[in-house]
Amino acid sequence: MELPKFILGDNTDYPNAIFIIHTEFPRFIINLENDEVEWFEEFDQHDQKELETETENYIKEATEFYDREVARYDD
Repeated sequence: MELPKFILGDNTDYPNAIFIIHTEFPRFIINLENDEVEWFEEFDQHDQKELETETENYIKEATEFYDREVARYDD
């Protein structure tokens, strides 16, 4: 099965949360309510340093995906 890079998710147990699931490496879920990130990968020291520099880009991409999806609902 081919998955999209981002998937929008919600859960009634977390009514204020907006979850974006990133399905490509490094896989993660971000809660846009508080920018909390849960990684599905384990990282070594080398990866950790690179990850720290790229995290801001991943959050930006996830936010842009959400904004695009919401704009499509408005159309």
